[in-house]
Amino acid sequence: MRRIVSWAAISVCCAAVLIASTENHASAADWKRAESPLVTRWAAEVSPDEVLPEYPRPQMRRREWTNLNGLWDYAIAARDARQPQEYDGQILVPFCIESALSGVKKTVGPDNRLWYRRQFDIPKMENDGRLLLHFGAVDWVTQVWVNGKFVGEHQGGYDPFSFDITDALIAYQLDDQVNPAGGQELVVAVWDPTDTHWQPRGKQVQNPKGIFYTSVTGIWQTVWLESVPRVYIRSYDVTTDIATGQVTVSVDVEGASKNATVRAGVFQAWDRSKSDGNEKRAGFALDDELQVMSPATEVGKPIVLTLDKPQLWSPDAPYLYDMVVMLEDGGNKDRCLGYFGVRKIEVKQAEDGFNRLFLNDRPLFQFGPLDQGWWPDGLYTAPTDEALRYDIEMTKAFGFNMCRKHVKVEPARWYYWCDRLGLLVWQDMPNGDRHIRPGEPDIQRTDASEANYRREWQRIVKALDNHPSIVTWVPFNEGWGQFKTNEILDWTKQLDPTRLVDGPSGWQDRGGGDMHDMHKYPGPDMPQPEPRRAVVLGEFGGLGWPVEGHLWLKDGNWGYRTYHSAEELRNHYDQLVQQLRPLVGEGLAAAIYTQTTDVEGEVNGLMTYDRKLVKMDAKSLAKLHAKLYAPPPIRTVLIPTSERAPQAWRYTTSKPVDGWEQPDFRDSDWKSGPGGFGTKGTPGSVVRTEWNGSDIWLRREFEATESITQLTLRIHHDEDAQVFLNGKQILDVKGYTTSYEEISLANAASMVRQGRNVLAVHCRQTGGGQYIDVGLVDWMESAAEAD
Repeated sequence: MRRIVSWAAISVCCAAVLIASTENHASAADWKRAESPLVTRWAAEVSPDEVLPEYPRPQMRRREWTNLNGLWDYAIAARDARQPQEYDGQILVPFCIESALSGVKKTVGPDNRLWYRRQFDIPKMENDGRLLLHFGAVDWVTQVWVNGKFVGEHQGGYDPFSFDITDALIAYQLDDQVNPAGGQELVVAVWDPTDTHWQPRGKQVQNPKGIFYTSVTGIWQTVWLESVPRVYIRSYDVTTDIATGQVTVSVDVEGASKNATVRAGVFQAWDRSKSDGNEKRAGFALDDELQVMSPATEVGKPIVLTLDKPQLWSPDAPYLYDMVVMLEDGGNKDRCLGYFGVRKIEVKQAEDGFNRLFLNDRPLFQFGPLDQGWWPDGLYTAPTDEALRYDIEMTKAFGFNMCRKHVKVEPARWYYWCDRLGLLVWQDMPNGDRHIRPGEPDIQRTDASEANYRREWQRIVKALDNHPSIVTWVPFNEGWGQFKTNEILDWTKQLDPTRLVDGPSGWQDRGGGDMHDMHKYPGPDMPQPEPRRAVVLGEFGGLGWPVEGHLWLKDGNWGYRTYHSAEELRNHYDQLVQQLRPLVGEGLAAAIYTQTTDVEGEVNGLMTYDRKLVKMDAKSLAKLHAKLYAPPPIRTVLIPTSERAPQAWRYTTSKPVDGWEQPDFRDSDWKSGPGGFGTKGTPGSVVRTEWNGSDIWLRREFEATESITQLTLRIHHDEDAQVFLNGKQILDVKGYTTSYEEISLANAASMVRQGRNVLAVHCRQTGGGQYIDVGLVDWMESAAEAD
C-alpha cells in the first residue's frame, strides 16, 4: 500500500553528497532559441540540460545544492486569474520570457501574470535538515507554491530571496520504506508592471527606444535548492582593517540554541587573477594550512581575527583570502566556505590640496566604463558564466581600473569575477518612480514607493557588502526617482560606513554624499573642487559608431556623437581622454566613459552589442589610459579664461588689416572688454561682453618667465575659430562646442618666448548661438610619468 505523508512527519537519514543538478522533467528535445536580431557567440553553448551550472553564491558555498535551471512550463494569464490548468509551453529558466534564450520571446505586460511550473526531486538531506529554495532575482512580485502549499511572496526585482520549503514537501511511503524522491511540484507566479508603476526597473520600458530597453519579466537569475542542517548559518558579514590586520566576522544563525557557537578560519591570501582558473580550495576538506582560526564564539557576538602582514586587495593585485565559517549547536553542525579581500576606500585631501579617492591609503584616479549589463540573447541574463567574465576581462584589457554598474544589479558571480580579476565597482540602485529634470525639486514618493525603495536598496547593500570590488554606492542617477536626496545618502552611509556614497550621479546635486558628480556629453568636464567632497565625472563620452552586421535595429541607432569609421571614432576618443589629463591636475578624482558595449539602439559601446567586434584596439587604449593613473600634473596658468573671473582683451568686430595677429601689431584703437564674448543663452557660455555680429578678432599679451613643457589651449568656441601665438597659427577648429575644452598643443611650447607674448584669436559665427573664450595652460608631468 502507498500513502503520501508530509516531509515534516518523517525522518530520512542520508549521507551528504554534492548534487549539482536534478532531473529535468520537461523534455529538451524540442527546445530552441527564439529568433533575435543579434546573438553572442556563447548563445550556441546554451543547452536546457546544463544552464548556468556554476554555484550561484561564491562567497558562501555549501556541499548540498541542486540547480533548478532548465525547462519549466509557463503560461501567461490575466493578473487576477487562478493558477492555469493548462500551460502554454516551455521556457528556459533563468532567461526572462522576453529574451531569445528563453525560447519564448513574448511580452507579458502589466495586466497579466506569468506562471511557471516544474517538478523536482527531494535531494538527500540530513536528519531533521531543512530545504531552502533560493531565487537569485525575479522581476517583480513573486508568489511561490510547493505541492499546492503557499510558501511565500517577495517584492523586488534585483535582490536575492529564499523560502524554507521543508514543510511543504511530500514523500511517497511504501509500507515502512520512505522514498525521498518522488515528484514535487513547484509553481511560481510573477507580476511585473514595468514602467507603469513606481517599482525599481532600471532601463526597462514597454516600448523600448533611445536609452530605454526591452522589458524583463519573471525569473532572470539562477533558481536553486540548498540542503542545510536544522540549525544553520543564514549569512555572515566581513569587515577588515588594513592598519591593524583585524578581520571581523558577524554570523547570522537560524534556529540556534543558547549553547550554539561559531568559529571562523582564514587561509593564506592568493592572487586569483594569476591562477589557472581552477579554484584552489573548491573542496570542503581543511587540508590547506589555516593562517588563523578563531576560538568558539557565542552566536550573536562578532568573531575577531588578526592577520599578520595582510596582503591588500587592489586592481593591480587582487589578493583574496579564503575562509571557512563553522557552526556547532549540540550535535548539529554547519559549515560554509567563502572569501574576502582586505582593502580600504575613502575620500581625503592629497598632497596637491585636492580631495581624491584613496585606495589603501594611496590616491588612485578611478577610470572606467558605464556598464549596463545587457545581452542581445539573454537581455538581463548573460548566456554563460564565461560570457559574464568576458566583459570584465575586456574592461581590464582596455586599461580601466573600475566600472559603474548602471541601474542594474548583477548575479553574485559577476561581482565574484570583479573580486577575482581586480575591478573596482560603483554600484547603482536601479531607478523607479517618476523622474525630475535639471533644476527641479526632489519628487515626493508615496509611502508604498518609499518603503519599497528603502527595503530593496537595503537588501541589495546587504547581499553585496562582502565583495571587496564594490567601493561606491550610487543611490540615484540623474534625478531618476530622486527623493529626500541627502537623507537617503546619509542613510546609505549608515547602512555601510566602509564605502563611499556618490550623491547623486549627475544633474541635481544637493551637497551631500562623498562626491559631487557631473555628467557631460561628450565632455569631458568637472565640477569646481570642494573642501569636503571629491569631484568626479560620472558620465561622459558616448561616442557612437553603428557597425553594419552588429546592429539590433535597422534604423534609429544613435550615440551622443556618431562617427562612421573605426579611425574617426578612435581619433575623437583619444581627444577626449587627452582632455581628461589636465582635469586630473585640476582635482578630478574619477571619470566614467559611456559605455562598455552597445545596447539595443545605443551604439556608443567600446564593443558591439553581440561582443563580436571590439571597436578600438585594447592594447593601445590601455597604453593611452595608463597616463591617467600617473601622479597629477602640475598646472601653471599663462592666460586664464573668463569662466570664473573676467579677463581683459583687446577686440574688434571690424575686419582688421593684414598682420593683426603679429606681436608688433598696434591694437591701441581696438576696444577693451572682458571675456567671454558672445550672446547669452549659448550653451556653456559665460558671456561678459556681448558680441552678436558675424566675426570678432581678439588680442591679449602675457608674460612668460620660465620654459614651457606641455602647452594646452583651453577654449569654448561657437563657431569656427583660429588661434595664433606670436603670429603663428596654433589651432584651426570648425563648428562649435557646448563647454570649455582643453586641447594639447604638441608643437607649440617652443613658440612661447621668455618675456612678452601675444595670443590672437579670430572667431566666425553663421547662425544660432555664438561665443568665444580662450586661455593658455602649461602642464608639467611628474618625473615618473616623464620617464
